[in-house]
Amino acid sequence: MGANAQERGPKRANGEREAEILDLLLQADSALTPGEVTERLGGELTYSTVVTILTRLHAKQLLTRSPRGRAYAYTPVTDDPGFAARRMRTVLEERPDREAVLARFADGLSSADAELLRQLLGSDPQSDR
Repeated sequence: MGANAQERGPKRANGEREAEILDLLLQADSALTPGEVTERLGGELTYSTVVTILTRLHAKQLLTRSPRGRAYAYTPVTDDPGFAARRMRTVLEERPDREAVLARFADGLSSADAELLRQLLGSDPQSDR
């Protein structure tokens, strides 16, 4: 029997692949080309699949790209906490009752996280000068 998709393991959702590649780029010291991403994934994905995923992430404005030789080199637009904050803002913006969403979010925070949020909201960037 020849190699088939079942022998390579279960098919993963596109979102999982995107997250995997985004994480790889976040850990990289510099921008990576599709070939470098493919190599770091250990041949788990084809070059064309990596190009497709990188192009989608760029279209979603999660990556920037710059020409490098005949390819583009890709870099995340922010770090991991920045991406988490973007997801939180997106969820908040999708809901009609922002106050209710924020209230429920605040109610679910641990006391330590609530105190940290109070400190962050109460801090005046100009008072640190």
